[in-house]
Amino acid sequence: MPSDSSRRTSLFLLALLTLVGLVTGACGGGGSSGDGGGTPAQDAAPVTVRLGYFPNVTHATAIVGVEKGIFQEKLGTDKLEVSTFNAGPAAVEALFSEALDATYVGPNPAINAFVKSRGEAIRIISGATSGGAALVVQPEIADAADLAGKKVASPQLGGTQDVALRSWLKDNGLKTTPEGGGDVSVVPQENSQTVETFKSRDIAGAWVPEPWATRLVSEGGGKVLVDEATLWPKGEFVTTHLVVRTKFLQKHPGAVARLLDGQVAANAFIAANVGEAQSLVNHGIEKVTSKRLADSVIAAAWKNLHFTNDPIAASLATSAKHAEDIGLLEKVDLDGIYDLGPLNAVLRKAGEKEVPNP
Repeated sequence: MPSDSSRRTSLFLLALLTLVGLVTGACGGGGSSGDGGGTPAQDAAPVTVRLGYFPNVTHATAIVGVEKGIFQEKLGTDKLEVSTFNAGPAAVEALFSEALDATYVGPNPAINAFVKSRGEAIRIISGATSGGAALVVQPEIADAADLAGKKVASPQLGGTQDVALRSWLKDNGLKTTPEGGGDVSVVPQENSQTVETFKSRDIAGAWVPEPWATRLVSEGGGKVLVDEATLWPKGEFVTTHLVVRTKFLQKHPGAVARLLDGQVAANAFIAANVGEAQSLVNHGIEKVTSKRLADSVIAAAWKNLHFTNDPIAASLATSAKHAEDIGLLEKVDLDGIYDLGPLNAVLRKAGEKEVPNP
């Protein structure tokens, strides 16, 4: 029989090996959305990342990332599947139904998703674009008062441009209702339809993102009544940022980090290759809308945009306040809507400046 000393030694070694196993498992398991800065852990098996975006110049980061193959390159063995949308609320519904894992979207749909899910469903993980939205009107419209009794379009009720339009009208003493009533009738339309209704003068104007604002001017003979950038401090406001389903972030932090690698690389490519980036965006829009835009339209729209990984968090809070003031949103607490740790880890790795954590 083994001696008492031998038994004590064996039990000690067994306990030590068990402790080592527990520590090793704790260090290597699960993954985190924190900003550890190391190489993202590879998932046990390739992951399908389902990404949404819009065929707008304001979504140039997404379009370039897809068309140039940057996302797929950074995702490695993970598979990229893409879907396109006209406006944010539809993309958010796809997130809720788990038909999407991540999407490029504007601030107000992200706020609505966060609020409707009581802070559970989504996290904003990166910026993408600032600027590039405007109210374009018929030539005879001189000011807000001239819009009374008329129809003005926005991409979708509760979307980013819809909230901006209604808030601006309210500030100018004009009431609207979600049903299209009030002093000005706000009608939701797909952007491609808005071009046609503007040309036929069925609407007096539209608050739309690029390239649609430029198209209403160049093709529809309209004029810019309000460049949204003029309404914000230093002209900086979030137009497009990247959001992810919280459950996907928790389950696949490595895949999300690789997607963010693509996000940062796409914006770097845009900064270094403006001409090619514009061509890629035009091609990407044509694939979705079946209409290639004049190169001059893309170039003109580009001047109104700033591509940035910073989500410009201060403007999100203001957008929420605007939605509250016009009755489309209850008073909200946005604490926890951002998770910028993974982005900052990618930026550090790329040698780029980190963005402030709200």
